[in-house]
Amino acid sequence: MKRILFLLTIGAFAGLVGCKKLLTEEPKSILVPGFFATSQGLQQGLDAAYAGMRNFWGAQNLFTATVIGTDDFMRGVDGNSDINLYASSYTPSNGTITTIWRDAYTFINTCNGVVDNAAKVNLPQSTKDRIIAEAKFLRANYYFILVQFYGDVTLNKNFQTEPSTSASRAPMAEVYDFIVQDLKDAIAALPAGTKSSGVLPGKATAAAAKHVLAKVYLTRAGTTAKKADDYDNAYKTATDLINTRAALGLSLLPDFAKVFAEGNEENTEVLWTVQHTSNIAFNGPNNSGVSNFSADNVLNHMYVGQYEKRPGMQRDIFYGRPYIRTIPTRWLTDTVYKERTKDTRYNKTFQTVWYANNASSIPKWTAPLPPGAPANAVVGQPKFTVGDTAIYMPGFDVSNAQIAAARYLIIPPRNYGNTLAPTVTKFFDTKRADLNAPSIRPVIVYRLADTYLIAAEAAFMSGKSAEAVTLINVVRERAASSPGANNIQASDLSIDFILDERSRELTGENMRWWDLVRTNKLLERVRLHNPEARPNIQPKHVLRPIPQSQIDATTTGDRYTQNPDW
Repeated sequence: MKRILFLLTIGAFAGLVGCKKLLTEEPKSILVPGFFATSQGLQQGLDAAYAGMRNFWGAQNLFTATVIGTDDFMRGVDGNSDINLYASSYTPSNGTITTIWRDAYTFINTCNGVVDNAAKVNLPQSTKDRIIAEAKFLRANYYFILVQFYGDVTLNKNFQTEPSTSASRAPMAEVYDFIVQDLKDAIAALPAGTKSSGVLPGKATAAAAKHVLAKVYLTRAGTTAKKADDYDNAYKTATDLINTRAALGLSLLPDFAKVFAEGNEENTEVLWTVQHTSNIAFNGPNNSGVSNFSADNVLNHMYVGQYEKRPGMQRDIFYGRPYIRTIPTRWLTDTVYKERTKDTRYNKTFQTVWYANNASSIPKWTAPLPPGAPANAVVGQPKFTVGDTAIYMPGFDVSNAQIAAARYLIIPPRNYGNTLAPTVTKFFDTKRADLNAPSIRPVIVYRLADTYLIAAEAAFMSGKSAEAVTLINVVRERAASSPGANNIQASDLSIDFILDERSRELTGENMRWWDLVRTNKLLERVRLHNPEARPNIQPKHVLRPIPQSQIDATTTGDRYTQNPDW
């Protein structure tokens, strides 16, 4: 593509040093195209391509476009009203879809600069091959984001040194072919896995590229660009990774709760992470201490409700800043996670208890004491003390009389609201110094449990039900309260069951909208399970609109086309 929106020369570049897990960065205000043809420029260009992933994984825009407005999540009180409601105000000028488009093409061009200039650089061929492979892995990921959101997109295969006012859209099939080839090239040249010698956290590996390639095949199989062997290739690619996991040092963790434990982001289940940093020049809070939501990891804020407005509570770092962009649908909490005895994932995914941390707002018993009040309740005395339960969401209905008689605030499902509901804990960051600060935790993008579910979906769609059951049961066994208690059989299988299983395992992990589009279930399941979006969603919403800024910037040649009905 030749387009006016890409940002070629303005940027900042991340330089990785040898210390394990230490990220140091040195901003470069201007990068001239010729700098890519030097060894320093090639490496810093690659580092910039990695850093660009922070604009997606952890940032508010991708979260908004993939999590909310699905069957799993709807708006919290501070959520985006247009894109997540599919409202009439959701137009091609929407800032979320415009920023995703712009950022993807910015860093695609950076990847192109690395790939196109590597041959000119005086480095050992093995080093250049690895750098090119990493750039192709990243480029494939950027294009995969674009094609899933927008369908036919402009395909820039080479480095652009000057902006242009002409552009066109390549057929989705051509874009997918390009992505597949980039990933195959990357697999051939990258280190085998995250535990390979010299692989730093966040670096591309062949294992991660195989995972993405399997998902690309699976996704393409659900589009008009599908090929006859896509499901088979998705199954073979995913199972190849699964079958070689031991040699790669990969395995599912025994405890689901440990996968997202703070400080454990490089565990044996993780295939690829996007690293974040507190450096203000890159993606830390700005000088006023406010997050840069376009590049920070702000997932630690997005799910947090207004707990501080309840008795006995105040804001603190442990519970987080209540941005409350989203809340789970009742479908997710009450039906998808209905089984909570055999399957342990509900209580390991959601926070449902808050302990009092504010003595000044603890309520006191008043006369007359309600029927059923505790025997030691005394009029005029506090109902509880700091450290005791202040808020409890039991997950099942209780009567108004029981609520009135309780020491603490009980919130049954019927009283969930857009200010407080069960809260996803996967991204909590309790160790940052400031309540308002974004997280600097790495964002887990790809993990082995998803590989199993990709393989299972591909097997099911290929008529291999027995294989799908086996793969799903591996994931469910890890979540089981006792061996075998959580297993399913072939009669349980359907695409809806697989989607439910993906919800249980991958809740909030920035992929749900894509899952629903891939399986042709977005319209059906949003209408069934998301009451606020139900009246508005239309067939056109299975694609995001091409940004109006892109259409307006294409002033030479044919007009840049919009997606249907936008």
